[in-house]
Amino acid sequence: MTSTSSETRPLRAADLGTLAVMAFSGEAPDGDMPYLLAYSLGDGENGPEGSSEAVTQLLRDNGLPVGDKLVDGSRNPSLPLTLLVEAGQAVVNMPHLNAQCIVPPEWLAAVGERGYAYFLFATRAWPEAVPGRPVAPESLTAFAGDEETLTSAAHILLPARSLRG
Repeated sequence: MTSTSSETRPLRAADLGTLAVMAFSGEAPDGDMPYLLAYSLGDGENGPEGSSEAVTQLLRDNGLPVGDKLVDGSRNPSLPLTLLVEAGQAVVNMPHLNAQCIVPPEWLAAVGERGYAYFLFATRAWPEAVPGRPVAPESLTAFAGDEETLTSAAHILLPARSLRG
């Protein structure tokens, strides 16, 4: 007889695989929206499925719901996730994750106008998007706009902070 344990095992960074963050902007009804997309390459010790499970655990351990619920970080001061925008870079911090990425000028303009970015943390692995290599716009659209990606991700409006205040 086989049984499944409902115990949560401790998160191991090696299970997450390589995590990356990408910045892009897109049209919204009220102007450009600055997006940050966090994802795993799925190269953790247990492959893409294990990386997906580890990312899901990371999000849940930090109180970030996975699914279609949008969390407004400005209304949740205890959110364990922060965004610092400085010197043309976005820096995202949360327990077990510190990531930074260079952001395009249009992203900086959009985040400056809005004061926040739409942070999408995908639990679905994206092995094709290797950090440091350009991603074709149609590939980004196919991944970030895919229903499976969207319904299994965390969605957060993340206030942008800077060193200048």
